[in-house]
Amino acid sequence: MSRLARDLGISRALLQVHLRKLEAAGLVTSDLEFSEDGKALKFYEVVPFELTLTPQVVRDAAGSLTGPDDHDPDIRDHGPDIGKDNLS
Repeated sequence: MSRLARDLGISRALLQVHLRKLEAAGLVTSDLEFSEDGKALKFYEVVPFELTLTPQVVRDAAGSLTGPDDHDPDIRDHGPDIGKDNLS
C-alpha cells in the first residue's frame, strides 16, 4: 500500500479511505491474510465491471460535481457546452 500511495502522491491514510469507499461501492474486494510473524495484511482486488458512457451518463456525473476546484479562483468553468450531446 505504501508504494501505491507514493505512486498516487497521497498518504497511506487517504488511500485507505478511498479503498474503503471503493469496497463499499462494490468496485474492489479485500482479503485479510496474516504473515508468518502475525502481521495482518489486507489485499485489495478490482472487481470486474463494465461501464458504458453515454452523453446522459456524462451529464448525470457532471451534475454531481461541485466544480473543477471550488477553492482555486484561477480554475474557471468551461462554459455551458459541457454535457451536451456534441462532446467534440
